[in-house]
Amino acid sequence: MSNEPNKKEISKRLRLEIRGAVQGVGFRPFVYAAAKKFDLKGFVGNESGGVFVEVEGEAAALSDFQIYLSSNLPPLAHITRIDSREIAAQFSTDFYIAESENRASENTLVSPDVSVCKDCLRELFDKNDRRFRYPFINCTNCGPRFTITRDIPYDRPKTTMSVFKMCELCQSEYDNPLSRRFHAQPNACAECGPKIWFVGKNDEMIDSKAAILATQNALANGEIVAIKGIGGFHLVCDAKNNSAVQTLRTRKGRGEKPFAVMCKDLKTAGNLVEINKAEKAILTSKERPILLLKKKTNKLSQLIAPNNQFLGVMLPYSPLHYLLFDENTDVLVMTSGNFSSEPIVTENAEALEKLPNLADSFLLHDRGIYVPCDDSVVRVFENEELPIRRSRGYAPFPVELPFKLPPVLAVGGELKATFCLAKDEFAFMSQHIGDMENLETLLAMEKSVGQMRGLFRIEPEAVVGDLHPNYLSTNWASKNLAKIAAKDAKFFRVQHHHAHLASVMAENKLQNEKVIGFAFDGTGYGTDGAIWGGEVLLADYQGFERVAHLRYVPLAGGDTSIKNPYRVALAHLWQAGVAWNEKLPCVAACPEIERKILLKQFENKFNTIPTSSFGRLFDAVASIAGARQTVTYEAQAAIEFEAVLDDNVTDSYEFTVIDGETIEIDAAPLIRWVALDVLDAIPISVISAKFNNATANLIVRLALLFRQREKLNKVALSGGCFQNVALLKASLKGLREHDFEVLTHTKVPPNDGGLALGQAMIAGYSLLK
Repeated sequence: MSNEPNKKEISKRLRLEIRGAVQGVGFRPFVYAAAKKFDLKGFVGNESGGVFVEVEGEAAALSDFQIYLSSNLPPLAHITRIDSREIAAQFSTDFYIAESENRASENTLVSPDVSVCKDCLRELFDKNDRRFRYPFINCTNCGPRFTITRDIPYDRPKTTMSVFKMCELCQSEYDNPLSRRFHAQPNACAECGPKIWFVGKNDEMIDSKAAILATQNALANGEIVAIKGIGGFHLVCDAKNNSAVQTLRTRKGRGEKPFAVMCKDLKTAGNLVEINKAEKAILTSKERPILLLKKKTNKLSQLIAPNNQFLGVMLPYSPLHYLLFDENTDVLVMTSGNFSSEPIVTENAEALEKLPNLADSFLLHDRGIYVPCDDSVVRVFENEELPIRRSRGYAPFPVELPFKLPPVLAVGGELKATFCLAKDEFAFMSQHIGDMENLETLLAMEKSVGQMRGLFRIEPEAVVGDLHPNYLSTNWASKNLAKIAAKDAKFFRVQHHHAHLASVMAENKLQNEKVIGFAFDGTGYGTDGAIWGGEVLLADYQGFERVAHLRYVPLAGGDTSIKNPYRVALAHLWQAGVAWNEKLPCVAACPEIERKILLKQFENKFNTIPTSSFGRLFDAVASIAGARQTVTYEAQAAIEFEAVLDDNVTDSYEFTVIDGETIEIDAAPLIRWVALDVLDAIPISVISAKFNNATANLIVRLALLFRQREKLNKVALSGGCFQNVALLKASLKGLREHDFEVLTHTKVPPNDGGLALGQAMIAGYSLLK
C-alpha cells in the first residue's frame, strides 16, 4: 500500500510570518504541537524578524490552526502581527522544526527576564528531581532572557550560555519538541551548567551546595553579602538586623533613601504591608517588580524606609533567591550592588574589585550577564501599575505606538536616565541606566545603546536629546552622531516638558491631536533659559504653546537649594512678602548668616535662577510646614509631606490665576495662608491635604478655562509630581466630574524615566513631516 498522501485532500499550503515576542518563549514547540493536533505538515523556525511557519493541509484545519495560534499562546509569548500568504503545495509528509535563519536587517521582540515558573519551582524543591536545589533551573516559560542575549535569532550560541555544553540529559530535553525545555536556551543542570561559589571575609572559597549555607550563615551573622543575580549584583543583609541595615546604609552613602526588601513569600509580605487584590497580582506576576506598599507594622527596622509610610517589597524571582531563605530568615534587604550614583555591577572580577568596601562576602556564579538590568519599581493606582522605574521584567518589551515612526534614538534626560530606540510601530525603552551625573553612567549608557541598536537592527535617522545645554547624555549624543546613527542623521533637542506630555500621549496611543497638558516636576530647562516645572502646555507631537505656568521664584544656588528645601521656602516667603519669622520651621532651620546672604541674593538677583517648578513648590510648602528641611534623595520632602496627608480633609488653599498672554499661577497668597496656619499650629496633616487639594483644584480650573477657549477635551498629566498618588487621585476625580478625557501613565514612568519615549515621538514625527 502506498504511503504517498492523497493529493486531492490537501487543499493548500500557507506561509506564516509571525512577529512579536515569539523567540525564547516556547513558541516553536507550541506551533509544533498545534500542527500535530490539527494533522498539518510543514515546518517552523526562528528568523531575525520573528518566527516563520509553512503549514500544509485541509482548509478547515488550516483555519482552526491559525485561530488556535492566536488564542492559546505560551505564557511569555506575545504576537503583534501574523502575515499569511498562500504558496505552492509541497506535499510534505511530516511537521518539523527547521534551522534558524539570520536576516541582517530584521528584528524581533526580545522577551524580558521573568520569574521562575511554578513547574521549575516544584522541581527545585523535589528531592527526587535531578535539579533539586539547582540555582539556575529554568524552562521555556521562565528565567533569564534579555540579560543573556547577545544577538538574534535567540539561539543558545547567541547567548551567554554558549560556553556551557549541555550534558546528554539536558540535550535530550533541549531537542525534544514535547519537552518544557525544548530550545530553552539557558537550559542546564548541576552537571553541565553554571556554578555558584561563596567568597568569605578572609577570601576563603566555598563552592557547590555549601555556598548557599555559607551565605545564609553570613547573613545570620550580620554580614552584608554581594550576591550576583540575573541582571547584576545585589547588596543583601538581614532586614531584621538593625546593625547590619545601618552598616549598609552608611557604607553605601545612602542617606535616608528607602531600601527595598525581598520577602520569603506572600504570607511574610502580608505581615509587613497592606496588600489588596490588584497589588497581590502585581507582586506575584512574572515581572516581579519592587512594589511600593503601605506599611502595616513596625516589625522591621525604621532604618529600612525612614519617615516613609510605604515599603518597597518584592518576592523572590530567581531560583537562587528562593534558596537564600530558611526557617530563620524570611526578609532580606536587597539594594543595587554599586556605590550610589554608579551603574550596577555585573561581573565577578568587577565586584571583587569595587565592592569590598560595601560587602563583607560574596555569592558568585559564572553565568554571564550581557545586559545589566536593575529591579523595576511600581505603585498601584486604580488597580493598574503606575511605573516608577521600568527595568527588569519589562525592558526591553516595547511600547506600541499610535503610528509608524522612522528609526530614532532618544537619549532621555539626566535623572533616572533611560533611552529609547523607536522604529515602525514600536518604541524599545531601555532598562534603567541611572542618574547621568558621572562618566561611569555615561559609559554604561553608551554600551547599552550599542547593544540594543544591534539587537533590534535599528540605524537611527535622527537622534534626540534634552534642550538643557549641560546634560551629559545630550552632549554625548551630539558629539557622537556619526557613530550612533545613520549617515546624514539629524540631531534634535526637545524641550523637557513637551517630551513629558508626548510620552503620556504616545503610551495612550494618541494620534497627533492637541491636548491640554499639565507637566509638573522638579527641573526642566525652558526655552527662555529658566528652570521650568509648573507648566500648562497646549501640545501635540508637532509642537507646543506655553499657555500658563507657575510664577517665577528665584532659586539661589541651584543644587544647594534642591538639597536644602528651607532655602526654597525662604524664596517663596520672600516673594510672598512674608517676614522670616523664626517660629516658622524653615526659618529656624536656616543659620542667620545664611539668611542674610540669601536675602541679598534675592534682592539683587545675584547667583539666582528663576524657576516655575511645582516640584520646588512642594518642597517649599513641606519645609514651611515642618516636614523636611534638608534631603538626602530626590523628592524626599514631597514624599514625606504626602505620607502625612489626611485624606479626610476637604478644605483647600487657593492659587491666584493672573490672566494675560500667558497665564501666571501665583502661589504667593497660598504661601501666606500656609505660613499663618503653621503659626496657628494647624496640624501638618491638614496643611498637606489643603495644599494637595489646592493643586488639584488648580488643574481642574485651568483645564475648564482652556477647554472653553480652545475647544479641547483631552487632558494629559505627566512629570514627576504625578507619582504622588494623592495628587493624581484628587486631580482625576475633579477632571472626571467635568467629563474630561484624561491621559495618565501606566506603561512608562511619569518621571524622567519616561522622557525618552516622548523625545522619540517628537523627533520621529518631525521626520515624517
